[in-house]
Order: sequence, then structure tokens, then C-alpha cells
Amino acid sequence: MEDDGTVTVYNSSIVPTDSKKNPTTFSVKVGLAQMLRGGAIVEVANAQQAKVAESAGACCLSVSESASISRCGGGIGRMADPSLIKDIKRSVSIPIIAKARVGHFVEAQILEAIGVDYVDESEMLSISDEGNFINKHNFNIAFICGCRDLGEALRRIREGAAMVRTQGDMMRSGNIVETIGNVRRVMGETRVLNNMDDDEVFTFSKKIGAPYDLVAQTKQMGRLPVVHFAAGGIVTPADAALMMQLGCDGVFVGNEIFDCSDPFKRVKAIVEAVRNYNDPLVLAEVSCGLSKAAAALEICGTGMRDSRFEVLSD
Repeated sequence: MEDDGTVTVYNSSIVPTDSKKNPTTFSVKVGLAQMLRGGAIVEVANAQQAKVAESAGACCLSVSESASISRCGGGIGRMADPSLIKDIKRSVSIPIIAKARVGHFVEAQILEAIGVDYVDESEMLSISDEGNFINKHNFNIAFICGCRDLGEALRRIREGAAMVRTQGDMMRSGNIVETIGNVRRVMGETRVLNNMDDDEVFTFSKKIGAPYDLVAQTKQMGRLPVVHFAAGGIVTPADAALMMQLGCDGVFVGNEIFDCSDPFKRVKAIVEAVRNYNDPLVLAEVSCGLSKAAAALEICGTGMRDSRFEVLSD
């Protein structure tokens, strides 16, 4: 398909973009994100963890050195040290995601320059711009963005996100309750949209604050027009399979997965659960013997909700 103001998204549907500014079209970026579909993306903080995750079957690695800062505490989470990212890139052969602060387009420029495969404009880090997200169409690299509902997901796609992840627990506590609620919200709003009369879509798009053309495209496709992962609190095979059965395309596994006695076994179990999410017998088998390994994954607090998402004037 010619990139003359429109690009292919997911299958045969289209959304507009300006291809004159960027030699890498949005359709190519979306295609790169689709390569991760059906896999588990594991957050790592060093080359050793990266090798463990790769050998356990992770489809991609998300590099972050801010895990110790963010877990159950404060501090400023920033882009990882480029030397760390380069070291991890040299140690593995699977794709690499690196995080940039929301709105911090210079961090994204640096990450693109050092050759990461994807940039995650991540609310898990500190917010650098409370009013603006990065214009992701200005980059040659595919971006990943978080969301809590359908309107937020479609706004990020309009800005150029090639993948969205429904974000839940940001305290690295191993609590999946918020992730489930947000995934159900996205899926529920999508089902409501699918059952609407075409004349009602205009009002619905205004209600959720999303571009009408992307809302109409979502209705036509019956799903988000880009790859949709779940993130936050996913630490067991059952957690991962639940996200897949709810309709997600894959899962993000946080760095807290390494706070156990056998991270290789746990990552491998989650990878197998994502691949066999509809087979209870396989899920039961891969879940055996993991309870002791998860002893360190304690909940930091009851009902805690990170306020970093709410500071954005989206």
C-alpha cells in the first residue's frame, strides 16, 4: 500500500499519518510491534537478568535500572544509562525495549540513537511533562504507551503508539487487581462500542475523548487497532493466562519476577502460560512448585494506587 497520507494498521484498516516527515511509516512500526504478539516481555535491570529471561523464552526485554527506585518508594525514575542498554544488547539476541519519561522526547531521541528496538513512553518512570506526550510520529522507532481505558488507548495511538499496554499495579507489589480492572474496562468499552449503532459512534467518541476515525476503526475491527498487552502485577502463570483469556495479545512481566529463588523457572512458566493460556492442564503443570519461589513477592500495601498516572492532564 502506498503511504500517501494513510497507512495500514493491524490488518487492512487505516489511520492517517504524515509520512513525509518520517521514512519509517506507522504501518511498519505497527508490524514490528505485532512480531511480539503472543509473547511475554520481561523487565530486566542487568545483563545477567537479560540472559536468564532470554533463555527462559521471553520474546523481548524491557530495560530499566529504576526498578529499585520505583518499588514501594520514591525517587526520580529516568531513562536507563545508555551503557547499560548497550551492554544488554550485546549479551542477548532478542529485541530490546527501553523506557523514556512521558513527554521527554530527548530521552527518546537518545534511545533511538543507540539502537533500541522499541521505546516505551512509560508512566512507570517520573513524569517529565504533565501536559504533553511525545509526538511519536517524529521518530523512526516504534513506541509503546500505557493506558487505563479505551479513550486513553486511542489517544496514544493517534500520537503514534504502535503498541498499547493496559497498565495496572505500578508499585511492583505483585498485586494484579488493578490490571484486571483496567483490562476489563478497555475490553468492556470495546464491546459497548461494537454493539452501537453507527450514528451513536460520534457521541461515544466525544464521551471517551478519542478521535472519531480511530473509534470507528475499533468498532469495525472489534478490537484495538494495534497490539494490546497487559502490564502490572503479573507474577504467576495463572496471572498471565488470565490476561490472555481476557483478550490481551501478550503480557509484560515486571522486574520483581527476579525477587525469587528461581527466576528462570518462573519466567519460563509464564512464557508457557501465555502460549497455552486456554489449556488448564498445561497451566497446572507449569504452576507446580512456584509458591516457595514467590515468597519474596509481597504486597507493599492494601489498596495502594500510584498517583503518577493521574498527574497527566490528558
